[in-house]
Amino acid sequence: MMKKLTLLLGITAIILTSCTNALSTQPPGSDLATDTAAATNVLEKIRLPMGFIPNVQYAPFYVAQAKGYFAEAGVEVEFDYRMEIDGMALVGAGEIPFSIASGEQVLLARAQDLPVVYVLTWWQDYPVAVSAKKTVGLYSPQDMAGKKIGLPGLYGASYIGLRALLQAGGLKEEDVTLDSIGFNQVEALATDQEQVVVVYANNEPVQFAAQGIEVDTLRVADYVDLASNGLVTNESTIQNNPDLIRRLNAAILRGISDTLTNPDEAFEISKKYVEGLDANAVIQRQVLEATLEFWRAEQLGVSQPEAWENMQKVLLDMKLLTKPMDLNQAFTNEFVVK
Repeated sequence: MMKKLTLLLGITAIILTSCTNALSTQPPGSDLATDTAAATNVLEKIRLPMGFIPNVQYAPFYVAQAKGYFAEAGVEVEFDYRMEIDGMALVGAGEIPFSIASGEQVLLARAQDLPVVYVLTWWQDYPVAVSAKKTVGLYSPQDMAGKKIGLPGLYGASYIGLRALLQAGGLKEEDVTLDSIGFNQVEALATDQEQVVVVYANNEPVQFAAQGIEVDTLRVADYVDLASNGLVTNESTIQNNPDLIRRLNAAILRGISDTLTNPDEAFEISKKYVEGLDANAVIQRQVLEATLEFWRAEQLGVSQPEAWENMQKVLLDMKLLTKPMDLNQAFTNEFVVK
């Protein structure tokens, strides 16, 4: 079981999303960030594990860095592109105060007695989806019955999202054939090696369209609300330095808001941080556009209790959790709600 949990904690290539003109109000805490920074010229250095590699999906963080929002909040952020399992382990051990991680990772880490706490929602919707060529007839989760489904592996967000979709369709894992193919979904579907592939709704469907491959896509978020990516800290930081959490949250929220309001500017800023972004600019700009859809909310940063309850149900069904936990210990809106 520990091996299985560790594998699951290690993935979530997070993910990627679509434009909006919403959010005309200032993100919560932005005044606090500015006031705090004005009171001192000393920047607190923070190494922030992001997961995976530099990518346009991190545009809000690049915006916050480039426009000085982190500095105004009194922090100097170093982007650390390490695997999420490492970031969660460091935060859980109290060696660093923050990491980016997804909801399932928080619950699984707490099940292993790591005192991590989720303090800001970045991705409002879980981005995992399944795609199939239109000839397959994938119109509902029930249509996956009997199909051969390619996915990166039996771990991580892709696996959890698939299980959630199967559950929504009244199906069990034995009702389909799972094939671990790594991150090779586009080629596998294009060459008919797989009938269905598990994708990120803001990424691979854009690539399918660019290649002229017509697909049907079912998004997990259209069937169940699950806790997705956000900022994670630990109980020690909450107790000893809550103001730091508020200030960092405020800067991140300003970056998200600016990216949603002006994605063209955010894309241009991202070019300074993502090597080779210009070389594939058309598709990557479409990826960013698709990704924005997953960040929109009436109030940025706020977690929905139902999303955590649903995530726990999925993990219990998968037997990755052996018993329910107190979800109020796993996440809080204290640092984003005035």
